[in-house]
This record gives sequence, structure tokens and C-alpha cells, in this order.
Amino acid sequence: MSSTMLTEWMQSQRPKAPAMRGAPTFYRNLEEALDVRRKDHGLFITKTNIWKIGDAVDFSSNDTLSLGASGRLRAQYNEELERHPHIPLGSGSSRIMDGNYEYLELVENEIAQFHGAETGLMIGSGFEANLAIFAAIPRPGDAVLYDELVHASTHDGMQQMHGVIKMPFRHNDVDAFREGLLSLSESQPLVRQGRRCVIVAVESFYSMDGDICPLKDLVEAAKEIFPEGQVQFLVDEAHSTGVVGPNGAGLVSELGLVKEVAIRLHTFGKALASSGGMLHARRVDLLTHVSDCVAAIILGNSTLRAALLNLARPVIYTTAPSFPLVAAGRSAYVLMKTGQTRAAQASVQSLVRFFFQTIASNVVWQKATKRGILDVPLATDWEDEPFLSHIIPIRTRHKHSYWLVFHMNLRKICAFPVEYPTVPEGQSRVRLAFHANNTQSQVEQLVDAICEWAEEMIKIEEDGGGRIPRAARQVYAGLD
Repeated sequence: MSSTMLTEWMQSQRPKAPAMRGAPTFYRNLEEALDVRRKDHGLFITKTNIWKIGDAVDFSSNDTLSLGASGRLRAQYNEELERHPHIPLGSGSSRIMDGNYEYLELVENEIAQFHGAETGLMIGSGFEANLAIFAAIPRPGDAVLYDELVHASTHDGMQQMHGVIKMPFRHNDVDAFREGLLSLSESQPLVRQGRRCVIVAVESFYSMDGDICPLKDLVEAAKEIFPEGQVQFLVDEAHSTGVVGPNGAGLVSELGLVKEVAIRLHTFGKALASSGGMLHARRVDLLTHVSDCVAAIILGNSTLRAALLNLARPVIYTTAPSFPLVAAGRSAYVLMKTGQTRAAQASVQSLVRFFFQTIASNVVWQKATKRGILDVPLATDWEDEPFLSHIIPIRTRHKHSYWLVFHMNLRKICAFPVEYPTVPEGQSRVRLAFHANNTQSQVEQLVDAICEWAEEMIKIEEDGGGRIPRAARQVYAGLD
């Protein structure tokens, strides 16, 4: 964001409800709810980031493989459209009525085969997919054991369950997971007897922490405690799809656990297509644009698919994915299947390692981490890891994430602050996302910006505090 955009964002955080005494109650009540977000500078607004329209560097979007920014997906997509000029644009109905069509089933089967699954079911988004899974799959008497940091869509999905036990376990903690399984074994005789199941809900890469699920260890623990197979795994691969695994098949494939995981969720709107723009289509009947590929696919066996079609309200009562959406997904998978994304996968891994090397060698960074001004939890023992996450959070003190982002944005580095309630209270951070098209020079620019701000904060603390950093002053000055 530019200085002007940052100022506009700050202005949007000013309370509105107190000035609306004469307004209709309906709107005043809504503004009172929004003022709760504004109080903590947490109100979301829609703005076009300057990396899309200027010369700023993108370290924030989900276009991990740079398929969108490079135009490679668009080119493949146009080819796909030209191969199928007569398929109607809209599906016309729900999957269980008139909305099913041959091309959709073809693509579902191709994607399932790519991931080593028996079958798959496409749905409008990853959020909808999690709603569908939890509406249909857990049966009364089952239990869901879930990592405490699973996505909001998982929590919303679990709210739909009836007669199902919900139990969180400490994030990525295998010992806590074992304790949860043992507790369920002791307290749930139907599970212990093999008449009901435990569904384990985890993510491959966690979107706000960037760490990777210890999936192998979890699977081994589950087999040890429930050797008869009462435990089944649901892995949300939203952030690992395209990034790790053979040709980008994801974490489950990378770890060789395809046969151990009952349900996998792969989304198309992140590494596979998310460029922050639109896919421009050459077919005139597609009007001017077709939206970014934001669909998802749920992978499993035929029983799972039948259950989703018959028991999941988000599947039953919504229109089936349209041809343009399915074609965009197929285009991304063509690039992966033919090995055209391998170099992008390798580039992301190389850049993340270069970032860790560069920032760790900076004297200012070392001093700032000792003072507790900044921290990168993932920077510990990264050298020993076979692969790394492209999501790197920079932890800050409470609310200092905004100040760091102000400085980065004014240095033409695009990143976003993450605060409560998106993350637990007291865990402020700036979320960095690396992309295949980033360069080492840009990573050095990123490290320089972070360390410049850290050096200024060190100086402020050494002088006794009481001041705010320069970039923040510049933004706040625009509010006058």
C-alpha cells in the first residue's frame, strides 16, 4: 500500500456508530458491531494492493507458483477453452439434478488419479468443502479430534454436527494428540469397540503459522492406540497443493501416506491460480473475464463421494461448478502433471532458504530477536528440513505488526499484519508469502526493510521509548 492507501485504511478504523444517533437502528447496530473491529484496527476493507498496479514486490498473495502473475495459467486456460467450444458455460443446476456433465466428471477423475485417490468431488471453494465434509461425514457417536489451529471453515463445519464429540489438541503436538486419542478410548466405549470412529482434522501447512503438520507421527500414534482402524484422517491441503510432493501433489503424497488418509481437500485458488486478478478468456461467449479459479476438490473413495452427494447440504443445495471454473482447474493440473511447475516448486524452496540465511546473518536481526522485538519461529533448525513452507510469519510485539507493515509498504514491499481474532491474542505477526517469481534481490530488499525497522525500534527503546517509528508517523499524519 502507498502512503495514501495506508492513510485511507487508518481512516476507515475510526468509530462511526457514535455519530449515527439519528440513523435507522438497523444500520446503527451494524456499525456498532463494526466499531468493535475498528477499536483494534481490525476492520477489513477492500483495496487494490500496489503490487498489482505498480512496482511494489509481492510477499503477500497466494500465487505461490506465480502461475497467475506469469501468465502461464492464462495461456493454458485459453487453450483449454478453445478445445471445448460447445460446452455450455453454466452447469444449470445442482449435481444431483441437471447440473452434472461429462466434462466435470472427467476432470474430477483426472485430478483424483493425479493425487492417487479413487475419486473426487469438486465444490465451489475450500470453505464450502469443509462445510460439506463436516455436514456429511461424522456420524452421531463419532468424535472429531482436531488441531487447535485448523481453519475457520473447519470450525464452522463442526458447528453443523449433531451428536458428535469435538476435542481439540495442542497445535502440532504429537504427545497432546496421543493424550486426546487415549481420552477418547477411555471415555467412548463405542469408539473403543470399533462401532464408531475418530476423525482427525489437520492441515498440511498452517496458513497463519506456516508450520507443517507432523502427519507421519500422528498416523503412527493413531495406529498404535487404535490398531483396528477406528481413526480416519482428514487433511486440508490448501497451502501444500502445488508446493510440495511429486509435481506438486501435496504433503500426503510427499510423505507417502496416500493410503493412510481417508479425506483430502485440495483447493485451486492458492498456488494453482491465485494471481489476484482475473483470467482473461479469448472465447467471446465468456464475455470479458472469467474469475480466478477458486474451486476445490474433496478426494476419497466412492463411499465418501456418495455420502457427500446425499448428506452434505452445501453440495445438494448449490449449483454445480460451471465449465469455466472446471476448465481453469484442469488447466492448472495440466501444468502440474506435465512437470511445468517443478522449477517453480524448486524456486520457492530456494528463496525461503535464502531468506533464512540472509536474515540470520544480519547483526540487527540478531540484536532485535534477543530484545524480543521480532522473532521468526520457523527459522530454527530449518537447515535440517527436507522441504520448507512458503509461509513465514514474523512475530512482533502487540500491535507492532502494523508499524512493521507501514515501514515495509512504504519501502514497496507488500505484506499484511495479522492480529486477533485471526490469530490468538498476543500473537501479532506479519505474514510473508514467497513466490516462484520472487528474486534473491527482492528477498534482500525484504530483509533490509525488516531490519531497518528493527534498528529504529531498538534505538527508540534505547532512548527510553515514548516515540513511534517514522513510517507510522507518516501514516498517522495523514489522519489530521
